Amino acid sequence: SQSWKSIAETLEEGWDIVAIDSFKGSLTSIEAGQAAIDCIQSLFPNCQTELIPIADGGEGMLTVMMSTTQGHIQSLEAHNPCMEKITTSYGISLDGQTAFIEMANISGLPLIKKEQQNPMRTTTYGTGELIRDALEKGCRKFIVGIGGSATNDMGTGMLQALGFQLLDKNGKALGQGGEILEKVAHICTQNVHQSLKNAHFIVACDVQNPFYGPNGAAAVYARQKGADDTMIEELDRGMRSFAQVILEKTGKDISTIPGSGAAGGMGGGMLAFLNAELRSGADLLLDLSQFESKIKDADLIITGEGRIDRQSLMGKIPGKILEIGKRKGIPVIAIAGCVEDEEMLLKAGFRGVYSTKPQDMTLEEAMKKEVAIRNISLVIQSVAKNLNT
Repeated sequence: SQSWKSIAETLEEGWDIVAIDSFKGSLTSIEAGQAAIDCIQSLFPNCQTELIPIADGGEGMLTVMMSTTQGHIQSLEAHNPCMEKITTSYGISLDGQTAFIEMANISGLPLIKKEQQNPMRTTTYGTGELIRDALEKGCRKFIVGIGGSATNDMGTGMLQALGFQLLDKNGKALGQGGEILEKVAHICTQNVHQSLKNAHFIVACDVQNPFYGPNGAAAVYARQKGADDTMIEELDRGMRSFAQVILEKTGKDISTIPGSGAAGGMGGGMLAFLNAELRSGADLLLDLSQFESKIKDADLIITGEGRIDRQSLMGKIPGKILEIGKRKGIPVIAIAGCVEDEEMLLKAGFRGVYSTKPQDMTLEEAMKKEVAIRNISLVIQSVAKNLNT
């Protein structure tokens, strides 16, 4: 492995790759990466750098997809998690066959006010509207990033937008939100959008949670979407009940499939009804960006995300990039707004892990865009100084 001195030399005259995931709620992948590159180039004018935008299926995925393809953005009006109409967008590939959909763009938590956050009522209907629009424009392949959702409706809203009817035991059509899950007794597919039968879905997610149970969607994620203890119990019961209805209707047991609990059960809903394929968002985006071929001559990789800890080694972008770097013999440094489990991260192989947030700075201040950019610049300067001593 390279010494610190040789890493310092790569900053001066080498070929450096910057691939930083978004600092959620603060900077996009491109903004974070460009801040690092601007600083490197100001300190080391002879250093060659390349920015590779990256994401793992959550917020920022669409931007990354569009930056690595020659497609175009399609704007439309659709319903947010509280069924309010907003202007949103998705991407379509150059050949018009593939749609790139970021669930967070239409069913994401930041789209609604804190007092509206209630997974018993929030819905994925808008995500279904984007899929339907893309189907009607001729798309038959879909890449859907399902991170950052405000919902725990198991994708039922999405299904309703695509023509599925969810009925109670009396044959009455049900409304929206996680509160309907325990009431679903029948699923009518008579009016489902005809083009769905020829469509293929790849679902990008960065979690491995099963559908329900102690590690399931409701137990692990519903609280951050506005649920209290009672709601979490009700949502989990509803998901158990609906999983049984799915088994009876389709013959598919989605309950323990890793990732089926992603995005409040959206992963499981897409597996069951859209014949979807679940893939690691990090792997998918790294493949689409041709990451391995782009780094073949690199001397150093700088990666990171808003928060880096032991979970970053479990399928997230920094961990995946570390794996590739180790395989290729390229040292990897990580920067993040918040760093935990530093010893474990260093033991895993990172050559350095650095927090951009000063200890005396509040999180609110650190998340301001101009402050976050300045902090990244300061930490790169600090890294460069330390490597050269």
